[in-house]
Amino acid sequence: MAKGVMLLSAGGTGGHLFPAEALAHELIARGWDVHLATDERAERFAGRFPGPIHIVRSATISGRNPVSLLKAAYALFGGYRESIALLQKLKPAAVIGFGGYPTVPPVFAACRRGVPSMIHEQNAVMGRANRALAARVTRIAGGFLTPETSPFSDRTVQTGNPVRPAVLDEVASGYTAPAVGERFHLLIFGGSQGAQYFGEAMPAAIAQLPGQLRGRLSVTQQARSDGEDRVRTAYQELDVPAEVSPFFSDMAERIARSHLVISRAGASTVSELAAIGRPSILVPYPHALDHDQSANAAALQTAGGCLVREQDSLTTERLAALIAELANDPARLQRMAEAARATGRPNAAALLADEAEAIASR
Repeated sequence: MAKGVMLLSAGGTGGHLFPAEALAHELIARGWDVHLATDERAERFAGRFPGPIHIVRSATISGRNPVSLLKAAYALFGGYRESIALLQKLKPAAVIGFGGYPTVPPVFAACRRGVPSMIHEQNAVMGRANRALAARVTRIAGGFLTPETSPFSDRTVQTGNPVRPAVLDEVASGYTAPAVGERFHLLIFGGSQGAQYFGEAMPAAIAQLPGQLRGRLSVTQQARSDGEDRVRTAYQELDVPAEVSPFFSDMAERIARSHLVISRAGASTVSELAAIGRPSILVPYPHALDHDQSANAAALQTAGGCLVREQDSLTTERLAALIAELANDPARLQRMAEAARATGRPNAAALLADEAEAIASR
């Protein structure tokens, strides 16, 4: 017999859903029934979630247009009413939110009804939805957020960011930097905005590499669907073997097979690179509120596991020079991989599950 029900809630993006998926697997292994409340955007990512999924209305509050604000408030209120009904049906022992506005209705409903609640903040800087809930919840867990940097230090514990089972399967995979002259596997990804930037920057940078190095490359790149053909054609013209797609369902395996990763610095990305232990060049999203991606990458960069470069100053010439510099220095790549792995927290899901069970026992 199951211990009871845990209700997880997350925004409809991979950065929010992947940690929820990781916690769900850990809780199920401990004997809990786990449900997920999210929005309709989650369909692309939630296929692997190991429990029932409930769609709850929500909206992002942004801008100052009074009509837009009213519509967002109406949607959130509708989601709150749906969440109340869901709580009455499931009677969860605790509700755990992972950020994004779809988190707000279920977690707020839990707070109003006295159900133990927790939010998990993946980034080093707390997002807007989590900030709206932080004063009400029972516990705050941080991926890169610490008690010292949290506005609610007395209720904050740092657990790290849970990584999916597919990532944990690759934790034991070792890294061997290729010798100069050997095949070099380059992986490039970074969400929709990252895909757009890298889709323009990477083929141009690789075109500037010396022919001998370009001949070693094997590229895997995430590209926006409206730019996929253009990126693929660019690599064909460069005679560089490349696999290009808007989405890869086996990203953990691809990270493990790579010799160098170039990506944005989202919390899940940084956590997965650290857990698997792969060297990287991280380009934080320049328009993020509070510059959270730069803060996420800071610890990994300090440890020597990655290079962080701001997009505004990263010309294609400099990007090409960085790739060449690392590809021709296997010893440095090896050190970076080992440094990245030393910062990883593969037990984060277990630590977060401990916190969930602790508040549920109240």
